[in-house]
Amino acid sequence: MLLSYLIEHKADKEKLVMKLKQLETSMSSGRKMFRLGNMVHALVAARRTTQLPDVVPRFCLTASNLTRALYFVCDAVLWLKSIGLRPDVDKLKWRNWATKCYYFSLLMNLARDWYEISWRLEQAVQEEKTKENSFWDKHNQELNCVRCDGLHGFLLLLFQILKRHPPLLLDLVKNLCDLSGPLDTLGICKTNPGVIGFCGILSSLVGILTIASPQLKLKQ
Repeated sequence: MLLSYLIEHKADKEKLVMKLKQLETSMSSGRKMFRLGNMVHALVAARRTTQLPDVVPRFCLTASNLTRALYFVCDAVLWLKSIGLRPDVDKLKWRNWATKCYYFSLLMNLARDWYEISWRLEQAVQEEKTKENSFWDKHNQELNCVRCDGLHGFLLLLFQILKRHPPLLLDLVKNLCDLSGPLDTLGICKTNPGVIGFCGILSSLVGILTIASPQLKLKQ
């Protein structure tokens, strides 16, 4: 998608652009087939997150997993349509349902991320207040001169929190990148295939990184 967007306006590239778009369509269909079992995985994950002790992550992650399961159901129906097994399926309707489910799932993930950030921000501020007149260890010296008065202090403290918690940062980046597609499809924030393609690449790289290094994956 990104490559076809970058070269579609160049001369003598029409055939290449057409091939890239055909490849994009084929890969999309293949991806839907490989995701057929993900509905079960999402339901199992939803059952697991109902056991979380903290009510906010429990609600956000369970809602996210359940709506993601619905998204995979819609995705499977669209796949049946694409291979000709269900030609009577209303593609636009099912695609809209799938996008809405995916959008809500991402919003729940982002709500969980913001809860984690808020908790750590509050913890850091309290830590700063209780230790501001004592000897600070090396771990807390980064926050020594930071105050939450005003936007600058807040952003600086937020930067320090995300810097100290890479799994939270990566999860936030991935969810924000994934959000670009549903926002465009639903007409909430129209972009272009170049932006969506770039965000997709960045999201995939973060996903690969968390698989290669499990310690970078945000724990549930």
